[in-house]
Amino acid sequence: MQDQHNSALYRALGALGVVYGDIGTSVLYAFKECLHHGLSGREDILGVLSLIIWSLFGLVGFKYLSQIMRADNHGEGGILALLSLAFPNATKNNGAATGGMIGLGIFGAALLYGDGAITPAISVLSAVEGLDLAAPAIKDYIIPLTLVILAGLFAVQFKGTGRIGHWFGRVMLVWFLVLALLGAFQISRNPTVLGALNPVHAFQFLLHHGRAALPIMGSVFLVVTGGEALYADMGHFGRKPIARAWTFLVCPALIINYLGQGALVLSNPEAQENPFYKMAPEWALYPLVLLATAATIIASQALISGAFSLTMQGIQMGYIPRMEICHTSKEEHGQIYIPKINAFLALSCAALVLSFQTSSALASAYGIAVTLTMLSTSVLFFFAARRLWNWNPWRAGIICLVLIIVEATFFAANALKIFNGGWLPIGAGALIFLIMTTWKSGRRLLQRRMPATMPLDDFIASIGIAGTLDQQHSLHRSHGTAVFLAGNPEGTPNALVKNIKHNQLLHERNIILTIQTDHHRPYVPPHERVEVSDRSDGFFRLIAKFGFMENPLIGEVIRAAKEKHLLIEPERTTFFVGKEHIIASSKEPGMALWREHLFVFLSKHAENAADFFQLPPERVYEVSQVVEI
Repeated sequence: MQDQHNSALYRALGALGVVYGDIGTSVLYAFKECLHHGLSGREDILGVLSLIIWSLFGLVGFKYLSQIMRADNHGEGGILALLSLAFPNATKNNGAATGGMIGLGIFGAALLYGDGAITPAISVLSAVEGLDLAAPAIKDYIIPLTLVILAGLFAVQFKGTGRIGHWFGRVMLVWFLVLALLGAFQISRNPTVLGALNPVHAFQFLLHHGRAALPIMGSVFLVVTGGEALYADMGHFGRKPIARAWTFLVCPALIINYLGQGALVLSNPEAQENPFYKMAPEWALYPLVLLATAATIIASQALISGAFSLTMQGIQMGYIPRMEICHTSKEEHGQIYIPKINAFLALSCAALVLSFQTSSALASAYGIAVTLTMLSTSVLFFFAARRLWNWNPWRAGIICLVLIIVEATFFAANALKIFNGGWLPIGAGALIFLIMTTWKSGRRLLQRRMPATMPLDDFIASIGIAGTLDQQHSLHRSHGTAVFLAGNPEGTPNALVKNIKHNQLLHERNIILTIQTDHHRPYVPPHERVEVSDRSDGFFRLIAKFGFMENPLIGEVIRAAKEKHLLIEPERTTFFVGKEHIIASSKEPGMALWREHLFVFLSKHAENAADFFQLPPERVYEVSQVVEI
């Protein structure tokens, strides 16, 4: 019992470091941005604080912890996992309405890449800006120092987070305790700020300001950015540890700190310039800046790791071209590193810091992508709740409608930022959405354009009767094993047919390998990994299944096949891989010609199957085929 208790505490501590980094560092800039709208007077301050507090209760506590996180896909969360729960056949052709919902889910996932680029930039920049208060002469070095920290962060990604990950939770524990101490000290000096706990102040603020409150709501929303990370990272820790960390530490620390910032501003209006750092005594500024920088690096790490996981899910579900995926830990399957995504995020962060220069300017671009992702999650949750728990339409509809109204209000508020930088994450999300849908549609189109293949049993029979497909040549049997990668689990691979036609060669053993992704499950149990069927005459059909969170590696297939008494020795095996040379054409109906050209471009730059599945490079034989789409 004691061991279970210690394990629960350990997992809750781990959740602090991975899950709550983003939302925990919003205190650096969220309330400050609210004050920049010219608020004055006690009622305005209490009203904004009340909006902040009840946004945390409503969107984080109620929506994600109480509702959304109940919809786990075998323990995994995230918008793509929710999409697979709401629409299990999301990878197949669907009706217009269902297709629209699937498109909404994919767009929400695409927007998370924009969040992954903005979060490190605004978090680290806001932390380093504290040096301006401690030593104004350092002001000119804030941008270079921020870029150096970000460069170092992305430079060490290839090593993985395994070695330093256990320290993340400890650092964030100190961070949240410091937040609570700073806030409590200021509250003790002006306890009237506790009145903001009453939601009446929030309603009075909205009624009094009317439409003028909308821009302020855009800044209030900054306090809940990172809420989506609770659901996305659920698979690492589970729902209960994340909920415990929120209930007993994160939520109280955040509320106390925001109330403390409000208490300080009520007592000293000049503190509006940077209320978070103004709460600390002068002697503590440098240590606080160092702690804040460490916290923002951890917050950034969580978003970067989330982008890696999202990319692997997208690749497995067929929405993203194959990329090199490096595993950074032999023990933890989920610790991965994707060089192309890392480079994309690093360059994006640097460009954002250089373009916007301050965290306040970056805040104008932040939030709109997150609101759209949250809206997508709320819509998908309606269908997931109906399917998973048989909720009646009224129950699911009322809960989701309330959430959608709140989030739509926040979206309207953030939409005011579009011309001040908000267009950037929307544009980036739209571009990534275009790439994801073009790749998915292009792969479907390519499969339809591929020549029809003979069923494998018929092919084997034709060889057995005729001795060869070409009566003018004899068929030679070669020692060893040939593995032919095939997308179709029933047909005969084109590489096998061409090898016989052009080389008049057939190996002793011929294994037709099809690697499938189970879009309903994040992980496939080892005993279900492969199915082996003996098709006679030295032919075997091998079907390997992987979950959408797994990286399909040939080594894992070989190990699983051995358990089913099919021995594959890589050093005595030739791996035949088909490679399509795709030509865009307007002759056949399909995608728009410009999208076909985009698909061809993506195909040329996608990682080839041999590298992606980690086939032995010296044992690979590629067979190309021209396909016109």
